[in-house]
Amino acid sequence: MNDVVAKENAVVELMRLSPLADELAERFARAGHRLYLVGGSVRDALLGRRSGDLDFTTDARPDRVLKIVSEWGDAVWDVGIAFGTVGVTKKGMQLEITTFRADSYDRVGRNPEVTFGDSIEGDLLRRDFTVNAMAVELATKTFIDPHDGLSALREKVLDTPATPQESFADDPLRMLRAARFAAQLGFTAAPRVIDAMTSMASEIDRITAERVQAELSKLLLADDPRPGLELLVDTGLGERVLPEVPGMRLAIDEHHQHKDVYEHSLTVLAQAIDLEKSHEPTSEPDLILRLAALLHDVGKPATREFQPGGGVSFHHHEVVGARMARKRLRALKFSKEIIDDVSQLVFLHLRFHGYGKGEWTDSAVRRYVTDAGPLLTRLHKLVRADCTTRNRRKAAALQATYDDLEARIATLKAKEDLDRVRPDLNGEQIMELLGLKPGPDVGKAWKFLKELRLDRGPLEHDDAVAELKKWAAEQEIGNF
Repeated sequence: MNDVVAKENAVVELMRLSPLADELAERFARAGHRLYLVGGSVRDALLGRRSGDLDFTTDARPDRVLKIVSEWGDAVWDVGIAFGTVGVTKKGMQLEITTFRADSYDRVGRNPEVTFGDSIEGDLLRRDFTVNAMAVELATKTFIDPHDGLSALREKVLDTPATPQESFADDPLRMLRAARFAAQLGFTAAPRVIDAMTSMASEIDRITAERVQAELSKLLLADDPRPGLELLVDTGLGERVLPEVPGMRLAIDEHHQHKDVYEHSLTVLAQAIDLEKSHEPTSEPDLILRLAALLHDVGKPATREFQPGGGVSFHHHEVVGARMARKRLRALKFSKEIIDDVSQLVFLHLRFHGYGKGEWTDSAVRRYVTDAGPLLTRLHKLVRADCTTRNRRKAAALQATYDDLEARIATLKAKEDLDRVRPDLNGEQIMELLGLKPGPDVGKAWKFLKELRLDRGPLEHDDAVAELKKWAAEQEIGNF
C-alpha cells in the first residue's frame, strides 16, 4: 500500500508542478465542470516519462469546451470536435481535451458511433489497457483507478479494462497497440490478452493499411522492437500484417544446418539499432535502417536450395528480397521514399561479401559507393549488423575487412568526388562534340562516359573527348 500511496503522491506532485494543468482546471471549475488528466499522460508521469503533450477528459460537451478555452489558449483547433476532442496550444505545449465518451461499435470497421458519456468511470472502461485507464481529477488532485492500472503498471502487464474479446472486437487496432506497448514500454501482455489476440488475429483485416503501418512504424522505432515483433509473430497477427517476417522461420533439420533466418533478422535489427545509437547518438531512430535490417533476408525462404553433402544456398535472395520488401511496404502504404530506400538497401546488403580480402578494384569500390548513393552510411551499418556469427575470430575478420573497405572509400573520396560521380563531359558538350540534337543518343553517350568514369576515375578533358569520339565511331553515332 505504501508503494501505491507513494505513486499517487507522485502524480499529485506532478500536477502541482504543472501550472498549465492547474490554470485549465480552474477555468473548468469556474464554468461548473470537472477536468481530468487521463490516459497516457498519467501512465507516462508514473513511469517518469515526461511528455510535452497532455491529454484531458471532461464532463463538458465539446461546444462548451471550445467556449472555456477559446480565450485562454494561444491557438485552438476543432478538427476532432465530431469525436469530442478540442485541441489547445499554450506556451509551447499541446493539450487535447475530450468529452467523456461512451461509444458503441458496429464491429465491422473501427469507427465508433460517437456517444458522449456522463462519468469518468464509464470513460475509463472504454480505454484500451488498464495502464491507460487511470486519471487524476485536477481540482481535487484525486487519483482514479477503477481497473487497478497502477498494479498493472508496477508489474509491467498489459491487460484490458473490459474483456480482451470485447475490447478487440470494438477496435482490433488495439491488438497492434499491445505489440507496440510491449516494444516501447517493455510490458508483457496478460495471458488472456495473448489468447484473445491469437483467436482474433483475423479481425485486424478490418483496419486500414495506413493505420496498421502507423502502429508498425511506432513499434519499430521503439528502443527494443523485439518483444513487440515476437508478440505479433507468436499470436499470428504477424501473418496478417507483415507475413514475410514469420515466413522467415525456416525448419532446420539435422542434415542441413543453417541459422534460423527469423532469429537472425531480429538479431540484425538489434545490432543495427546499437550501431545507430553509437554512430549518431543524438539522432532520431532510423525507420529506414530498421525496416531494412528486419527485411534484409526475406528472400531466403523462396530461394533456399539444399546442396549435396548438407549445404544450403540462397542464391540471389537479395534480388528476390528487394522485390518482396517493395511489394509489402507498398501494400502498407509507406511513402515512395521509404519503399525505394529500404528495397535498395536489401538489394545491396550482400554486395560487400564479394570484397573478399580486399581484391576489389578502385572501379568496384566506386560502383559500391555510387550504387548506395545517399544510403551509404545506412548500408555501412546494415552490413556490419548483418554479422551475427558466434565465431569471434570470423566476426573480427569480417569487421576488419569492412574497416578496410571504408578506409578505401575514404581514400578515394579524398581524391575524387565520389558522392557526385558524373561523366567528365556534360550533355551540352556531348551534343557539340558529336553534332547531336537532344535525344536517346545523347543519353547513351552520357551513360558510356559515366561507366568510363566509374571504371577509370576522373579523366583529363582531352582523354574524355578521345574516348567519346572512339565510342561514337564504333556505335556509328553522330558525325562519326
